[in-house]
Amino acid sequence: MFEKILIANRGEIALRVQRACRELGIKTVVVYSEADRDAKYVRLADESVCIGPASPLKSYLQMPAIIAAAEVTDAEAIHPGYGFLSENASFAEQVERSGFTFIGPRADTIRMMGDKVSAKKAMIEAGVPVVPGSDGALPNDDKVILETARKIGYPVIIKAAGGGGGRGMRVVHDEASLLKSVSLTKSEAAAAFNNPEVYMEKFLQKPRHIEIQVLGDGHGHAVWIGERDCSMQRRHQKVIEEAPAPGVDRALIAEVGESCVEACRRMKYRGAGTFEFLYEDGRFYFIEMNTRIQVEHTVSEMISGLDLVRQQILIAAGEPWTLKQEDIQLNGHAIECRINAEDPYTFIPCPGLIQTWHTPGGPGVRMDSHVYNGYKVPPNYDSMIGKLITWGADREQAIARMRTALSEMVVEGISTNIPLHRDIMVDGPFNKGDFSIHYLEKKLSEREK
Repeated sequence: MFEKILIANRGEIALRVQRACRELGIKTVVVYSEADRDAKYVRLADESVCIGPASPLKSYLQMPAIIAAAEVTDAEAIHPGYGFLSENASFAEQVERSGFTFIGPRADTIRMMGDKVSAKKAMIEAGVPVVPGSDGALPNDDKVILETARKIGYPVIIKAAGGGGGRGMRVVHDEASLLKSVSLTKSEAAAAFNNPEVYMEKFLQKPRHIEIQVLGDGHGHAVWIGERDCSMQRRHQKVIEEAPAPGVDRALIAEVGESCVEACRRMKYRGAGTFEFLYEDGRFYFIEMNTRIQVEHTVSEMISGLDLVRQQILIAAGEPWTLKQEDIQLNGHAIECRINAEDPYTFIPCPGLIQTWHTPGGPGVRMDSHVYNGYKVPPNYDSMIGKLITWGADREQAIARMRTALSEMVVEGISTNIPLHRDIMVDGPFNKGDFSIHYLEKKLSEREK
């Protein structure tokens, strides 16, 4: 087991990893920007190293600074959390070449799954269901592009091969605008991801976003740990997540879960990962794999009893693999609300001083956050300041507990999206499980009218 781990991230995930390390008796090193000097996890760390100014480009995305911090503190491994460098194959490579263990998949796995074209090809070979689409990247041949779209059927969606986070996508409803849309998406992909390749898929009208959580030991052993429904989204960004997905046939879920495990076995996947799918009319379609811990890993933990961050560390340390699929017993229902420092309806970020921070409690309530009374939310990073999670014996109880928890939570000094979450928890279609990835945006646009 490691004696010391460097945490190459910030915010609630830095504190979450730190807690798992402390439970395992592992010392922690935290890197931080000047804007995060007073963060809770910096104060709690065994050692901390300032790696630059507030800008992520000059701190949390600075690979040499992070590796140098590991060297001067004699850390043995680096945990990247999520976001920033967590899915950067070059970073994973440099970490390993510098003599440290990267707590995550191998660089070649990250690289393969980070390219949506190669990821889709790997999934087809493993028997994972995929969205009907082009055979790899679109060529520079207008006739082939037009024919591909006719074969798939409109509407189609053009996606950047190196894209992610809802960026590098364009929906096309008719042939007249297809070629221009492909050209524009290629230009945007080249500028944003340094990769001009794009591919085409069928655009599903009212899908849900359902994902499968997996763990692999890097030697061909793997398990899947249930599914999560992340359909409550705004601009491709998740707002609420829950596990399990309401109203989906369990036998179908098991079939898809086993295909994900088979894909992990084939690529000898190491660590935690998530297979993301669109689900419509009783069918699953693979869209991408995230080769890291997810923000919403908490709901999988609540229904499985597993500590996924702890598992990441054990796997990276080479501890013997003991998990079997029959050991994964799921129980009850869990919901997570992302608490953001932003206006609840305009979504304009609201950094500033938190004068009052009161979090809820009670049976089945969990709060993951680095925030405290007097904490100053910096303007330089993502607006998420915490995650409120509730567990219940069934979905109805989990929602009821979330309503109560949200009513108890008090944040003063800045605006947050808590009022939006309160509205969703009493929303009829949400309570019935009758929604798609477009539902929340439609609901919000109707409010504006």
